Amino acid sequence: MKFGGTSVADAQCIRQVVDILEKHYKAGDELAVVVSAQRGVTDQIIEIIGKLPTAKDDSAIAPLIQALGKRHITTLEGAAPDFVAETGAVIEERLISLQNILFAVYNLRELTPRSKDYIISFGERLLAPILSAAIRQRGIPSTVLDGCDAGILTTPQHGESTALPESDERIKKRLEPLLGNEIPVIMGFMGCTRNGIITTLGRSGSDYSASIIGAGIDADEIWIWTDVDGIMTCDPRVINDARVMSSLSYIEVMELSYFGAKVMHPRSIEPAMRKNILVRVKNTFNPSHPGTVIVRNGQRDNRVVKALTYIDKVAAININGAQMIGRPGVAKAIFSILADHEVNVMMISQGSSEANISLIVDEVHLNAAVHALTDLVKQGIVREVTHNHDVCAVAVVGAGMAGAPGTGGRIFTSLGKAGVNVMMISQGSSEANISFVVNQQDGPRAVRVLHDEFRLSEECDE
Repeated sequence: MKFGGTSVADAQCIRQVVDILEKHYKAGDELAVVVSAQRGVTDQIIEIIGKLPTAKDDSAIAPLIQALGKRHITTLEGAAPDFVAETGAVIEERLISLQNILFAVYNLRELTPRSKDYIISFGERLLAPILSAAIRQRGIPSTVLDGCDAGILTTPQHGESTALPESDERIKKRLEPLLGNEIPVIMGFMGCTRNGIITTLGRSGSDYSASIIGAGIDADEIWIWTDVDGIMTCDPRVINDARVMSSLSYIEVMELSYFGAKVMHPRSIEPAMRKNILVRVKNTFNPSHPGTVIVRNGQRDNRVVKALTYIDKVAAININGAQMIGRPGVAKAIFSILADHEVNVMMISQGSSEANISLIVDEVHLNAAVHALTDLVKQGIVREVTHNHDVCAVAVVGAGMAGAPGTGGRIFTSLGKAGVNVMMISQGSSEANISFVVNQQDGPRAVRVLHDEFRLSEECDE
């Protein structure tokens, strides 16, 4: 079971988490728990370390340490009053360590990727002992482990490391003796290299940790506890009658999350998929709700489309030139130079004439992308590079689309009737996703039209 930042935001939330754990422990379930930092804590730490190397003074450090100390000690007092002295000493010790390394960053005027990973792991380091103490407050034995102690070995790529295959054996060896006897609480978001150097796992890193741990102990199920009832047919801020889906396949979740849906990160699904482990997404604050189940093939129903995602913070880049036609290596040059500038390409579309390639990138990467591609214009590989901020991307997702004739026709006919102009289309070979780009102002209307066209707000026979 993994609990996110909102699930452990304060003492009351933690007591709710322990209610869930106690119920399952007493029912005889063998539990391992992965926990995130409290909501907002990692963001606070990232904000200050980004400024320290160029700060005029070190005056921001003390208020941060005081605020973190007050928040965590207050949470501890409310969640585990019998362990305030013991666990409070652990928290104080970790705050001193954090303070010392923040002073080092300021004095050295340097923040290395290795130092950053160690520093941003402190949110979990401060919270995990509190949850473990709250479990022991109920008379249930519990041990705290960081990701490295739990056996997660990673690549040395700081900020976005990936678990290594030998993690499975290490995790099994370290956690199996604890299961059933106590509840191990594992700090999410982190692992270590073979040399013991702390690494972090990137966006949704605690979900990834949970999936790695689940695969390592050959779990029957991996439960992701969050603050919503499950994965929804669309962002409820865009579609107010969006519905929680009872079941999805691994591939559908990967497609949804890749295109911006607030669900598990694509990498988080991979370890579960490798071991064919069922994943549940449930609400900490409404535990009786069945949530969403994620399995290899999902439950077959009569829908070809399951869900929609809508991303508005993107930009379109058009690369043109007759000299691109029939010239080997053009695509390699484009994508190599973008990779060198750390630009992630979300969607690609190429005309059959080969004279035009269109790309969709995250808005924050646009300037870097245009700057990089300008070099190809200077080299004569392409004629011009243009871009457009005023766009958004919509992804239509459903494993049922594979081999189902007419789905594309329904999508684009309904958009045409609604007066929505489609600027670019992209479809992967899995056929589980059709993505397209429209003007920014047309995005919400496009999503509404398709949500209605495929009747996604309605329950259906499964």
